[in-house]
Amino acid sequence: MSSNSAQTENLFSYGTLQRAEVQLAAFGRRLEGAADTLVGYEVRLIPIQDQSVIAATGDTHYRNIRFTGIVSDVVDGTAFKVTTQELEQADRYEEDADYQRVMVELRSGVKAWVYLHKADEL
Repeated sequence: MSSNSAQTENLFSYGTLQRAEVQLAAFGRRLEGAADTLVGYEVRLIPIQDQSVIAATGDTHYRNIRFTGIVSDVVDGTAFKVTTQELEQADRYEEDADYQRVMVELRSGVKAWVYLHKADEL
């Protein structure tokens, strides 16, 4: 394993990446993480256009987050430890949803990457 792929990053998930079956498909393993909260964001639902995604997941909408800056707006999720290589795999997994990865600070003080819809960039 290269030193680059052995480095770890934090990845905050508030949606499908919390599912064991999605983790196994995307990373080949179950991820380890801790519950955490993202403050100043709210959840929005984005309709899924790809019928194959709907058929595979049973979901009709992507959960997305939007920055509001309002401290009472919170998004609960999980902060996972992933390798740099797994973060790149997560990028590929999320690209169909037109998401972008951005760095945030969670309520715990942990800095983590999170995905949000490109139309809602910071």
